[in-house]
Amino acid sequence: MSGTLTRTETLTHSSPVESSPNRDGDNLAINVTIRQDPLSVTLDGPAIFAIAVLLILSIHVLEPTFVASIIGLATVVVFIHNDYQNYLKLGPGGTPATFPGYIRINWLKLWACRDPFNPLPADPGVQPAAGIFRKKPLPYRCGLRPKVVGIAPQRQVDQFGSRECYLALRRIIESHGSRNSEEVGVGTSCFEKHGLGLFARYPFNKTCQGEICHVHSSDYSMHLNLHPDDVKEVIEKGWGQRHPLTSQCLLKMPVPKQFTMVYAPRTMDELKVVCRIIEAAGWWVTAKEMKLDITADT
Repeated sequence: MSGTLTRTETLTHSSPVESSPNRDGDNLAINVTIRQDPLSVTLDGPAIFAIAVLLILSIHVLEPTFVASIIGLATVVVFIHNDYQNYLKLGPGGTPATFPGYIRINWLKLWACRDPFNPLPADPGVQPAAGIFRKKPLPYRCGLRPKVVGIAPQRQVDQFGSRECYLALRRIIESHGSRNSEEVGVGTSCFEKHGLGLFARYPFNKTCQGEICHVHSSDYSMHLNLHPDDVKEVIEKGWGQRHPLTSQCLLKMPVPKQFTMVYAPRTMDELKVVCRIIEAAGWWVTAKEMKLDITADT
């Protein structure tokens, strides 16, 4: 005899990848299982009988209010433990994988954006005045959006991109950095403190040390900074969503309001579109057109 209490849907995907360090100390990929486990409690017959007897005796011996408080406290402890473990399973990110880091994320969660698919409100004072995708809009992304969880880190839990596309994207970014070293640089992400990042040496629009974008080695998604018009285009065409901490509130957020997640490319055709989005991010941060060489991965 058994009983199970379940809180959430299980989202699992195993992405085993060989570890390969690069020059900046970031692994090209690591063995990762990104999942969010449900809160469940399974009891066999003897356990159910023992708990029932214990509850009956407790109610008669102790104050009912005290018993209710103990039951409530135990439930909260189990919930927090499960939620903390899910936080750790998202892997390394901008927030330390510690309990204080978990507390900080839950504080920020109170102020997080409730609808990541609702574009940023128009800002008449933004410069440049219009997004670059107005000239040539993006195509629509095929299929449903992936499921995304977390704040910092924020990760996909399904529809992972291919390793081939991820490595090709890294080569394209690194090649662009080496060929245009006077204008951009490549290093570890300033926002995430992990992962490969592309930086502008002379940013026009302020980001974390001029960061244009960074790529995640776990789910192959990325974060970047875009013109508000281009954020809207990316969202509406299904290529990404707003970061939860881009909400418009009085609290100072650790990311710019244009901070956007772009889903992992699954095919080489999708990689070409993602490169266009990176070019748009470079244009927004530097106020100059940027062109990636998509043949750099060959």
